[in-house]
Amino acid sequence: MVLLILIIAMDTTKEEHSDLPNGKISQPSHSLKSYVIALRPWSFTASLIPVALGSCLAYKTLARFDVWIFLNSCVIALSVHAAGNLVNTYYDYKKGVDHKKSDDRVLVDELLTCNDVVTMSGVLYIIGCVGFVLMVLLSPARMEHLALIYFGGLSSSFLYTGGLGLKYIALGDLLILLTFGPVTVLFAYIAQGGPLSWGPILYTVPVALNTEAILHCNNARNMESDKEAGIVTLAILIGKTGSYILFAFLLFVPYIILIFLTTQLSLWFVIPFLTIFYAFRLEKMYREDKMLSLHKTTPKLNLLLGLCYITACALA
Repeated sequence: MVLLILIIAMDTTKEEHSDLPNGKISQPSHSLKSYVIALRPWSFTASLIPVALGSCLAYKTLARFDVWIFLNSCVIALSVHAAGNLVNTYYDYKKGVDHKKSDDRVLVDELLTCNDVVTMSGVLYIIGCVGFVLMVLLSPARMEHLALIYFGGLSSSFLYTGGLGLKYIALGDLLILLTFGPVTVLFAYIAQGGPLSWGPILYTVPVALNTEAILHCNNARNMESDKEAGIVTLAILIGKTGSYILFAFLLFVPYIILIFLTTQLSLWFVIPFLTIFYAFRLEKMYREDKMLSLHKTTPKLNLLLGLCYITACALA
């Protein structure tokens, strides 16, 4: 059901952001739609796939899977992720990064007020913390281990644009790579009762790189406007050509890792190769400078690759 919602959200996003003659995005019929747009549900694959992967790895290691712990892990990851999206919306608007041609125009077009965004982000962080308390009661993991990873992830979601604003000093890519890779996977893994170890972290690399591709293509698309706003991203530092090379690296290195896993561990890891044709399609879109829809299409690869990769891990 969650995956179905994600697919529908990704397919309907363009309709919700369609341009009107006056340059504003179409106004939703009620405020709920405004909040849905602000939450950016098409990006939630970046949270759910690592949670599912961590839970799968715990099952393979311990032969144990608690569905309530899994569902609570999903709620925690989605709450913190969604809150981080709203924090990003708020600070991008305050710093002048968002404008009429930006993808995120919730505050620019006054679909919500700054107070709405701040309040909703606070509510979501509270939901995440309530979920964490419940996780402490449900999970066999040590509380200090859960707390270390959870509050590390929560801090990352805020510090991406709030506080230190790591996005604005070219450290956002590294933060996203770590948060939606090792941090989220390890949290889901130990919540199921898995021990702290490097094993789950190593298995996150293909998914983490693919998730970073979503952020990087978005930053590459906004290179000029980000320069005008006075912020520095990795895409700006390495330039247009360097950004294309990095995007190709993020797309195809996971498949190189999969070749290693297929030859060294199990033939089941050939399953994710079914998605490589989609990766070539995204690379072509980037090369032909079709950037307007690329950052919305890349999450679909993230979802497909993630599902195939998790299936391979489960069967291997």
